Amino acid sequence: MTTTLYAGLAGDTDPRRFMSSGLLRSRNGGAWERSESGFPNAPQTFALLADIRRPGEVFAATQDGIFASADHGDSWTRLDAPKPEFAVWSLTRHPHEPHTLFAGYEPTAIFKSTDNGRTWHDLDVTVGYPAITAGMPRRITRIAVDPTNTDRIYASIEIGGLIMSEDGGRSWRQALDGLYVVEDAVDLHSVLVDGEGKVSVTTRVGAFQSSDNGRRWSKLPVPPLREKGSYCRVLGQGPADTLYLGAGNDFDGDLGGFFRSTDGGASFHRLDLGAPLKSTVFAMVVDAADPRRLVCSDKFGHVFLSEDAGDSWRSHPLPRGIGHVFSIAIG
Repeated sequence: MTTTLYAGLAGDTDPRRFMSSGLLRSRNGGAWERSESGFPNAPQTFALLADIRRPGEVFAATQDGIFASADHGDSWTRLDAPKPEFAVWSLTRHPHEPHTLFAGYEPTAIFKSTDNGRTWHDLDVTVGYPAITAGMPRRITRIAVDPTNTDRIYASIEIGGLIMSEDGGRSWRQALDGLYVVEDAVDLHSVLVDGEGKVSVTTRVGAFQSSDNGRRWSKLPVPPLREKGSYCRVLGQGPADTLYLGAGNDFDGDLGGFFRSTDGGASFHRLDLGAPLKSTVFAMVVDAADPRRLVCSDKFGHVFLSEDAGDSWRSHPLPRGIGHVFSIAIG
């Protein structure tokens, strides 16, 4: 079986920040190569979706819309999804309906497909937002469907908090509410739900968890990489109660950390990947076919692979000079 790693390059859509672009792949552990045939221009690849159980199939979310490949990235076709004003930031597959996909946009919008991406329809995500976020950009950074109650869907927003639906996406409400002096705690980068009422989110100042479907929250004990708390970016679910978390000391920081919890988030331990992380860990993926297998990357393109749930690692860096990795996939 061919195993392919994909790495997507992008950046913040804020014009004041650096923007990179590109899509690369590595087949069976070989050299990284460009995989952009069929895109109208160099893609700013914000999210990737692949599954080793669906050989050859991979989806890419870009500034021009959503693209798909059926041949491990040899060629790409643009899907009939709306072109975003800025970018498509997230892609998620339904946990029990293999042909149902969700896509998160900037400005805030969610589109759903029930035919594996051929057609899409808009979900009405009209909600209120914390007042402190008024006038700030809002993008759907992650969509998570509760595997034991698929009517319950969560979406993390950078910058705007966490919204949720309890009727399959027909209506939505804000799941984070309160009085905020600054927007740190509602600048969300990822959301993960384990199906037992436990929801975890990452923010600019750490990670938080709810054990009652988002009604009450507590801060997770992620080791701080800066005084006000680690800039936490990505979450992944490993075997049993294992959680993985990628972080750093800022969006454009010079220090990264990859953490593991084996008790559902009650404690975290920083993993030694065999080389220093010189920027925030922006991308990671857990193999859906084997949750002991995972890949992570810092922003500068230092890619690391583990076959044993993070106990040991090997490095597979992108070519020198290639960076701003926003997404990783295994397919």
